Amino acid sequence: MKYLRKEKGIFVSASASKLLDNTDAVIFDCDGVLVDVSKSYDLAIKQTTEYVLNKFVDIHSIPISAQIISGFKATGGFNDEVDVTYASILSLVAANRLKIDAKKFINKVIKNANVSGIISVEKFLDTLDVDISDIRRKLDYPGPHSTNPLYQIFDQLFYGEKLYKKIFCKKSQFKSKGLIENDIVLVNEKLINSLNKKLAIVTGRGLESTKYSLGKLFFKFDVSSSVFLEDHPRKLAKPNPKALIMSIVSLHSKSCIYVGDSMEDLMMAKKANKMGKQILFCGIYGTAASPNSKKKLFEKNKADIILESITLLPKALNLAN
Repeated sequence: MKYLRKEKGIFVSASASKLLDNTDAVIFDCDGVLVDVSKSYDLAIKQTTEYVLNKFVDIHSIPISAQIISGFKATGGFNDEVDVTYASILSLVAANRLKIDAKKFINKVIKNANVSGIISVEKFLDTLDVDISDIRRKLDYPGPHSTNPLYQIFDQLFYGEKLYKKIFCKKSQFKSKGLIENDIVLVNEKLINSLNKKLAIVTGRGLESTKYSLGKLFFKFDVSSSVFLEDHPRKLAKPNPKALIMSIVSLHSKSCIYVGDSMEDLMMAKKANKMGKQILFCGIYGTAASPNSKKKLFEKNKADIILESITLLPKALNLAN
């Protein structure tokens, strides 16, 4: 695909440039787009993995790095951070019991993972001569956020004592500050107002979490046309296009842009396109652990627009002065 480089950090495909003027709405993912979660969600994956390994199976292993997280996510099957956590835990327990290098092994697991996510990881581990049935039984994953042990640990660490109690009406076992406090909001009111289009959010987060992090900016978006997937059944999770289509229909959009930062986001937009919706996908790469690798991933998979940062969106749309 041929890209027109408008300026540093802005790449628009030749075909997309002809359609930009007709777009009437922009729909955003939250994490990695509106909010930098490298010190919040990513840290929650690391801390939850360490806690479970120590508490449930008495294992100390390698820390979960940003490269491991992005490796799982690049497969297109790990939009849910707790899925990444679960896959990491199973991989590290298996590596420990096989007595092999944990880093090399988890990279091997990633290479054998695919869009089916944790199912592909479980299937691969089942082919090996290692018994990890005990940890799988203890975690009993996936399940409801309110009752599943892995979700409970992750959510308690991420939300913190007060917000966890507000969302789930339960007491957290942890007294530490919620990692959600480390979220860095990347969007601002000036940027939002400059877009001059209908705006909504389709994110893996829940409504309360998204609202908490965005603060007053949350109400700059059409909340009634937004979809917060954590509050919906798992079958709606990305890359299922249904949530995106729901948002498009609610906005009465004829042609929109979906802004995301992951393979799941790109796949969701492409599936919605195949179902008759006119969508341009805009990939954000600057918040990734390896921005250049993320940019190449979007190029390889023919993203319509590729931006280093959400702050460049107005210029990409030729709306900036």
